Amino acid sequence: MRKRQAWRLLGAALVLALVAAACGGDDDTGGSDGSVAQGLSGSITISGSSTVEPISALVAELFNEDNPDVNISVDGPGTGDGFELFCKGETDISDASRKIEDDEAAACDDGGIAYTELEIALDGITVMVNADSSIECLTTADLYAIFGPESEGVDSTGEANALSKEVGGAGDMPDQPLEITAPGEESGTYDAFIDLAGIEDTAIANKVPEDKAAALRPDYQSSANDNVIIQAMEGSPNAIGFVGFAFAQEAGEAIKEVEVDGGDGCVAPTPDTIIDGSYPLSRSLYIYPNTDKAASNDAVKAYVDFYLSETGVQEAVSEAGYVQLPDDRVDATRSEWESMG
Repeated sequence: MRKRQAWRLLGAALVLALVAAACGGDDDTGGSDGSVAQGLSGSITISGSSTVEPISALVAELFNEDNPDVNISVDGPGTGDGFELFCKGETDISDASRKIEDDEAAACDDGGIAYTELEIALDGITVMVNADSSIECLTTADLYAIFGPESEGVDSTGEANALSKEVGGAGDMPDQPLEITAPGEESGTYDAFIDLAGIEDTAIANKVPEDKAAALRPDYQSSANDNVIIQAMEGSPNAIGFVGFAFAQEAGEAIKEVEVDGGDGCVAPTPDTIIDGSYPLSRSLYIYPNTDKAASNDAVKAYVDFYLSETGVQEAVSEAGYVQLPDDRVDATRSEWESMG
């Protein structure tokens, strides 16, 4: 069993013990090769994105191989829930599958929480159906017609075709019932899907009130647990939903990944199409360390140092099933963290 599968099966909350320290220089920073010093103690609390959770947990596991004395908890209730805790000062690092939003940044400011945004990996939100489904490719208009705020009550792709045509699509999806299971509002994947699939822009253009435009239809089965979504896809030929790339890659033969047409033809989610952005639902993944806690807690700083080493941001990202950042973006992330130093 690969490490990312094991973390998924353990559930949303993972408590690991590890010590983090750094090699060289002042003995408080990690080398880019992933080396760590020994002797730290204390605790680190990480919460947020269920998409990023397997990466952060695997980084902690790798840290723990040589350093057993720092207790680290890694939890994945969702990006929004994670930022709520983070901006109250209840966590040290927030995992996020989207950028922090203005209201969240304001909450952190009100709470006196200083942070830095560190891009650590790439992902492609993957639309999935059951392997027996006839759906092979969906346009962004089709995605709006299935998932968007105007699709409430639409229970088949046949019905959705009319709305797809109305918003500029071909409206030629194969007719099948719709059983939708997807992330809920607490999830950064929910927010990113709305943005990347153009849900809000299409809704506003179609004169949907702004308070409903940035939302998916209310009548679908939502879950903060990616495994629950995958199980729903496996359980019915009419199922449709979406999760992060790594979770979809591990789903097995009962699941079919759907190509997405953002206007330039159907594109499958692959590492190459995610890196070059040709897959329309490609996105960045982030961690947000509390910089004051990193300054006062050697273990927090050392953990982030290790995260940004080759062992973390490259090997752990790949092992967790996500896509490595290009070298120039890794360098930019490291420079951003070093500037906090």
